[in-house]
Amino acid sequence: MIFCKSSKQEILSKTEKRNQKIRENPNNIKYSDFVNWLESNGFILDRVSGSHHIFVHSHIETPINVQKKKDGTAKGYQVKQAIKVIDGE
Repeated sequence: MIFCKSSKQEILSKTEKRNQKIRENPNNIKYSDFVNWLESNGFILDRVSGSHHIFVHSHIETPINVQKKKDGTAKGYQVKQAIKVIDGE
């Protein structure tokens, strides 16, 4: 007879894991993860002006400005601003 231990670990989806990672450490997020996170929260790329990528949402008035740093990460202050906009602060 084989006994299996049942684990009570919570299985998180990719989206939930990305959301948790971004909220826990907004200063060290890959640019591509940040863009995917914005899109999973209903934002779409509206326009690009130089290095500025502007994302908009149909139910949120404030656009999100996103820039990629030379090391391939998103700017921490922009990630924090996006979190506040999404949370309605």
